[in-house]
Amino acid sequence: MINCAVIMGRLTADPELRTTSSGISVTTFCVAVDRSFVRPGEERQADFINVTAWRQTADFVTRYFRKGSMIAVQGSIQTRSYEDKNGNRRTAVEIVADNVSFCGSKNSDGANQNRFEAPAQNTPSYQSESTEAFSQISSGDDEEFGFGSAADDDDGLPF
Repeated sequence: MINCAVIMGRLTADPELRTTSSGISVTTFCVAVDRSFVRPGEERQADFINVTAWRQTADFVTRYFRKGSMIAVQGSIQTRSYEDKNGNRRTAVEIVADNVSFCGSKNSDGANQNRFEAPAQNTPSYQSESTEAFSQISSGDDEEFGFGSAADDDDGLPF
């Protein structure tokens, strides 16, 4: 099964860092993501997607992002049920962030050519431990895992 969500948009408010009773950092924030389809004669619509970040990811987001900042979030979708003040059952849908990155500046827009096409080499971003491990495994260094390399095979197939 696969549960992977990737969004890019702008923060709707400044993220606030909180700490659980056991001392774990957490922040929740909302990202406004433009829809790709625009009906003729109408303005572009946006979806407002809730995101939760934990530990170092939460620290990173609250330190470097503010309302209006462009952000890319990679994580998994989670749902949870709760009861509101009136006793009604509600369902919350959110992305739990594994990786967040800068995407541009607050001042960049479609008319401004001062956009970031790719993060700079020294631009901070944070990947959780599981994402870093996956990146190392999928980096193409198969010899470390005893697979050999595709160049070693006569037919060029990696298996």
